[in-house]
Parts: sequence; structure tokens; C-alpha cells
Amino acid sequence: MEHTEIVETEGHLVDSLILQKIFDRVIETGAAFEVMHFDLGRTNEEMSRLRLKITAPDAEVMRRALDDLVELGCAAVDPGDAVLKPAENSGVVPDDFYSTTNHRTSVRIAGMWVPVESQRMDAVIVVGGGKAACRKLRDVKKGEAIVCGPEGVRIQPQYRARNRHGFTFMGSENSSERRTETAARKAAEQMREIRRAGGRIVFVAGPVVVHTGGARHFVEIIRMGYVDALLAGNALAVHDVEHALHGTSLGVDLETGVPLEQGHKNHMRAINTVSRHGGLRGAVEAGVVKSGIMYECVQRGVPFSLAGSIRDDGPLPDTEMDLVRAQADYARLLEGAHMVVCLSSMLHSIGVGNMLPAWVYVVCVDINPAVVTKLSDRGSQQTIGVVTEVGTFLHLLAAELGST
Repeated sequence: MEHTEIVETEGHLVDSLILQKIFDRVIETGAAFEVMHFDLGRTNEEMSRLRLKITAPDAEVMRRALDDLVELGCAAVDPGDAVLKPAENSGVVPDDFYSTTNHRTSVRIAGMWVPVESQRMDAVIVVGGGKAACRKLRDVKKGEAIVCGPEGVRIQPQYRARNRHGFTFMGSENSSERRTETAARKAAEQMREIRRAGGRIVFVAGPVVVHTGGARHFVEIIRMGYVDALLAGNALAVHDVEHALHGTSLGVDLETGVPLEQGHKNHMRAINTVSRHGGLRGAVEAGVVKSGIMYECVQRGVPFSLAGSIRDDGPLPDTEMDLVRAQADYARLLEGAHMVVCLSSMLHSIGVGNMLPAWVYVVCVDINPAVVTKLSDRGSQQTIGVVTEVGTFLHLLAAELGST
């Protein structure tokens, strides 16, 4: 038996290419569409509005079509309330659970649209006490009410801004190295704007920041007050301390570029020194570590989280080796972030990207275009990639931030 449903949406549908995606998704699922009403926004501020009749040969095709259309911002004209089912066990939910995106989401409860809190991708929605929130699957408790299926779910995609200034200067493209100066200037402008508004800026950094000589520029940025939190792994802190104590990174003298005899031991010496003082704060307060990224964070009260991995040497006492705790600590420091700058750390950058709602500005800087492409492909129009050497970018960024 043929099934029909009427859906509608609004936004900058044409210039964000959402309209074409809606039509394509309907056809790809095996359904058909009829445009019942389309009102094109006539100014750069005015939204376009679309009402669409979906026809499907059976209920399964209709469900697939609605699942896809919800992700593009469509909602049924008369959606009814969200379907709630109890979690059958802790960490186990019904098979038809709604899997979240990173876009603003609301669910209909008792006839009212309720905004979903703690928005992030690849989570479930738990409803209770008149509220709704994203929850990692592992954190779901037995019996909690889980949103299932697309009914009663509405999302608001990030639309390509019609105001082409500011952060959207490159749209969704990844800039090449010849545009690094432009990228640094625009990133600095956005950072200054966020700082003036009292917003938070979080950096994600890999050890390449130290290897490329970018640490001294990053230190300048910390001193200027543009780093509200630092997320990294064990290696960034280890090589930062190695450089502070021995002038090397991976045993290479960063001033001359020459490997030092026995220099390969320097990172282990750095770990040993920090461990002797119980951690980074102890080493700084004892006057042993007197410079570098971690020194500035400790001295200026910038919170940081170091997430460990199986390949870590040491690790440092500050490194959290429990993966679940490390993820939770990252999420805590990302709360309320308005901008995240990812500096040449593939795993940490992509991991952080998965934790962020789509409205957080993200800059990903990496010499490997595959990294910035993967992060940009998360779906947020507010993510840009800068394909360049991270030390060069930090030098330009620090200069731009210090020029005013």
C-alpha cells in the first residue's frame, strides 16, 4: 500500500545546496516527491520555505526517506510526539534508536518542542523530567526513555552564511599553502571577535607544534589570552618539556636542526624529571621547567587535558590513560566553546570534531590534506581546513593577534 507524508523546512536552502540534497535523498531511498509550496527568500536575511509531499511504495521506504530528510532539517507537518522506548539494559537501547547529528535538535514531548541539550553526533537522545539530552551509548542507564525513529524529531542544519565575511571566507574549501596568510588573518579576526564577546577558544595540539618550532609562537598566543583550554596527548607535553630542559625535540636541536649525540634519550629524561616532581605543576613550581607551552598553561591557569594512548612513553603523571575518563575530560573542557583550533593532531582533532555541535567554529591546520578534509567533511559549514605546516601558521597567527 502506498504511503504519503508531508514535510516542511526553512532556511537558506538554495545557496547552502540543501534543496538539491533533499530531492536527491528522496529519490535515492526509492520514494518520490511533489513540491507543494516553495517560497524563495528574496533578501540575504530572508529564509526560503519548502513544503514537500513524499510518496513511498511501502512503510520501510517511507521510514528511510524520513530518516534522511530529518537530517537535512525537514520535519513532518503534523509530526506527533517523539517515540520513546525504555533502554533494555545499561548501555543497550532499542535497535531503532535515533542516532544524533551535530546540528541543533529538538524533540516533541507532550505537544511541545524541547531543545536537546549537550548536542553532539553519534549519540542517543534521553528524555526525562521534561528535558532531552544527548548521551553516549555507554552512559545510558537501564529503563531510561530513548527517542526512537525520526518521528517528533526536528533538526536545524548549519546553513552557508549569506554574509560572506569573517570566518566563512573560504566556505567549505580547504585552503592551500598559498593562502596561509589569509587563513591566519581571518582566524585572528574571528578569535578577536570571540574574545570581545567573552567567548571561549580551545586549542587541540599535537607534538608537531614543538617539532616545527611553533611552540614559541603558541606560547605568545597563550600569553595574549587567546587559549582558554588545551587538549592534547602525552607526546605534546613530553616534547615541550624536552625542549624546555634540553633544547631538543626528538633529540634534534631545534636551533640548528642537528641531532645531538645521545639526544634520543632526552624525551625520557624529560619524563623522568617531571615524574620526580609528581607532575607538570610540581616541576614548574619547583623551578625545574621554566619555559614552554605547559609552563605557560600552569603559570596562567589555563586548564589542559592530556589523553594517553598505547604508544606513549612514560607516560607523564598528568596523562589520563583511562580512555573513557579522558573523553569525559575533553568534553568538559569543550563545554561552551565558541571556537576550536586543531593543530596537526589527526586522532585528537577528529575525536574532538565528533564531540562538537555544528555551530562551533573549527579551524584545522595540518600538512596532510586528508586530515583537514576528513574533519571538514563532518558536515558543519563552519569548519575550514588549512593545509600548511603548523609552525608557519602559528607564526602568522601570533603576528596577526599581536598586531592590534
